[in-house]
Amino acid sequence: VQLQASGGGLVQAGDSFRLSCAASGRTLGSFAVGWFRQAPGKGREFVAAVHWSTGATFYAEFVKDRSTISRDNAENTVYLQMNNLKPEDTAVYYCAAKTVPSYDSWRTSNYRRTSFCDIWGQGTQVTVSS
Repeated sequence: VQLQASGGGLVQAGDSFRLSCAASGRTLGSFAVGWFRQAPGKGREFVAAVHWSTGATFYAEFVKDRSTISRDNAENTVYLQMNNLKPEDTAVYYCAAKTVPSYDSWRTSNYRRTSFCDIWGQGTQVTVSS
């Protein structure tokens, strides 16, 4: 499966964005898909993830009150909506995926680590101006 992230750009503080992660080559029914981000000079960090077949979601603490991760079966696409953007949200946002045998195995795994996912999209830049 290949992942294509899109939807980034330049936005103002307080605005929102919606990023898309379109998958091709295979449906995502047996996958978990996550969003990660990497700010300038920093390491890549977990933002949110969704277990495709159950729709269960997890969020990093710093975004959980202003973000929604969702998936569209028909489009084979995962979305990340983030509201009330702050300059510190400026980063390259990546989507990543991994096949998982079950929801419980994923829930108890190290899904927040960048090493967990083995399929990565190319990243999309989001810049939040103050």
